[in-house]
Amino acid sequence: MESKARTRSLARRGIANFIRRRPFCISFEVTYNCNARCKHCHLGGAANDPREVRSPAARFGELARRFKPVVAQISGGEPLLRPDIEDIVRTVRVPDRAPYIVLTTNGALLTRAKYDKLIEAGVDEFSLSFDYPDERHDAFRAIPGLFKKIKTLMESFGPEDKKAVTLSGVVQRDNFRDLEAMADQARAWGVRMNYSTYTWLRTQKKEFMIPPEEMAEFKAVVGRLLEHKRRYGTIYTSDYVFRNMIAFFEKGSVPNCRAGIRFFVVNPSGSLSPCGLIIKDYTSPRQIRRDFLKSNDCTYCYTSIRGGSERPVKYLIKDNIHRLRRPKRAAA
Repeated sequence: MESKARTRSLARRGIANFIRRRPFCISFEVTYNCNARCKHCHLGGAANDPREVRSPAARFGELARRFKPVVAQISGGEPLLRPDIEDIVRTVRVPDRAPYIVLTTNGALLTRAKYDKLIEAGVDEFSLSFDYPDERHDAFRAIPGLFKKIKTLMESFGPEDKKAVTLSGVVQRDNFRDLEAMADQARAWGVRMNYSTYTWLRTQKKEFMIPPEEMAEFKAVVGRLLEHKRRYGTIYTSDYVFRNMIAFFEKGSVPNCRAGIRFFVVNPSGSLSPCGLIIKDYTSPRQIRRDFLKSNDCTYCYTSIRGGSERPVKYLIKDNIHRLRRPKRAAA
């Protein structure tokens, strides 16, 4: 459980960053290499670069202290490919203070021993990719046996361990009918479920967008997910994000992107990008605002970091206070 001092620190920083226009979330994308070849993503496979320039662990901690996010997401690529991943977490962690540290992973390299070491280093939450409630997940991520590995890992965890795990599914045309089954599986394993929105910007593949003739069915699925959320309390996705998710698939865009204000990315080299889809080599948020924000007219994504960071303040407070609490006991 969070200490009272840390909960107060997170709340204070959230309010301060909202008022001062500092980022709510920074994604420290510590490598763009990946051991998967996901159908919805441009990373992994042939895109891996053995000569990738990677900052040392201390650089990420330095930037976290400098930019003061509420949430520090440690991501990639696959962050567990970095042999110094525990050192990176330690440099970002501040005992009893913000930021809240989320490590995103596809889970293929996550063992019980690695989980324990990363928790000890300072990870608050593992965001574990989960796109299908069965072995179709293996094919989507191009990692044979991945679903079974995740299942075995989840079933090995005790109740306290499970508090630090959220399954994260990318919503797209091929899996939206399975979203309820994914939520049920997460509840059966005793962990939370979160949903993010597919974007075609990564691969230029629009076949995973939900077409107009299937939107009524998708809206009905979202309605049932909201009922599931109210009943069990194990779906983390904000109501606000669900509404904008529908709008994104209906219109193909969500306007008024706040990349560079509410969130931005630290590249593996230690330079900055406005988001994970527009990779630049900026040196400061000021440069992002000067060189990017004035001309940013991109509307074609509604990624998890965008949806989570752009919530109105009432949702930021409501959703994140709930995040620090223990999930409700599943109904019998």
